[in-house]
Amino acid sequence: MPARFLRRLISFALTLALTLFGLLAVTFVIARVVPIDPVIALVGDKAPADVYAAARAHLGLDLPLWQQFIIYLRDVLSGNLGSSSTTGNPVLSDIAHTFPATLELATYAIIVGIGLGIPLGVAAAVWQGRWPDHLIRVVSLFGYSVPVFWLGLVALLVFYARLDWVGGPGRLDIAYDYIVEPWSGLLTVDAAAAGEWDVFWNAVSHLVLPVALLAYFSMAYIGRMTRSFMIDELGKEYITTARVKGASEARVIWRHALGNAAVPLITVVALSYAYLLEGAVLTETVFAWPGLGSYITQALFDADMAAVLGGTLVVGASFVALNIFSELVYAWLDPRARMK
Repeated sequence: MPARFLRRLISFALTLALTLFGLLAVTFVIARVVPIDPVIALVGDKAPADVYAAARAHLGLDLPLWQQFIIYLRDVLSGNLGSSSTTGNPVLSDIAHTFPATLELATYAIIVGIGLGIPLGVAAAVWQGRWPDHLIRVVSLFGYSVPVFWLGLVALLVFYARLDWVGGPGRLDIAYDYIVEPWSGLLTVDAAAAGEWDVFWNAVSHLVLPVALLAYFSMAYIGRMTRSFMIDELGKEYITTARVKGASEARVIWRHALGNAAVPLITVVALSYAYLLEGAVLTETVFAWPGLGSYITQALFDADMAAVLGGTLVVGASFVALNIFSELVYAWLDPRARMK
């Protein structure tokens, strides 16, 4: 057992290192092949040739591509993601400031998505082929099909502009800015910890629409996968055995079938959460949400490649970390996975 554990640990470490190295290489190459000149973004398109050449040399863009990658790899390993040409701050500092807003949005959205998606998926599987199943599948299909920016704009128009039921774009009304001292970056957590309940509820009102939008798409994915897993489990022999032994239908569905379906659902939820962290760009743009997605988008428009690379790297690393976490939880819940 110690030898097997050591081999798995070494294999895990090598896989993680190769994955992160591949992520670094891909993001670096993409940044170099896109038709954007970061030198022009820095000095302007009317700068003299000598100024342009000096700026290019300062950024290291006159070096061979492999040498640029070695320097980039060395800087990343030392915790240096460069400086943003737009804000003038270290990219790592900008990310530390913007990422909590995305984290807050995605976390609340995945909680709502799980809370709705799993029960709806279970209901669709139990009533397979009947009208509840068809209705849930249509709702899920609508979540996959409707463009997120269109649904976001309609939601803003109806619930904010017309009905005034929720807060509008941004994280807070301007009257509540700078009241709460941020320590976690999660505005609702910071406001609740400080006892500023007016700020808390104002932040919640601004969260309602973007969270509902992201949760809807997450719910559609989780609900569809839950339905598929549950249909597979409900057709197995142990379910028939449990029913023959007199187990109640609720226990058969929620304890036995869902208990076994929960193991692969861990991976589905982790992937959904990762997609929310990396795919909230349009939602953040529509709702003027100052998160990592908006930061990367604005950096791309400004040809701020250091910020684009840094933000993309953080999103990719988060995706890898959530995948690894889901695999560990999967192995912990399923003894068969531990024996492999």
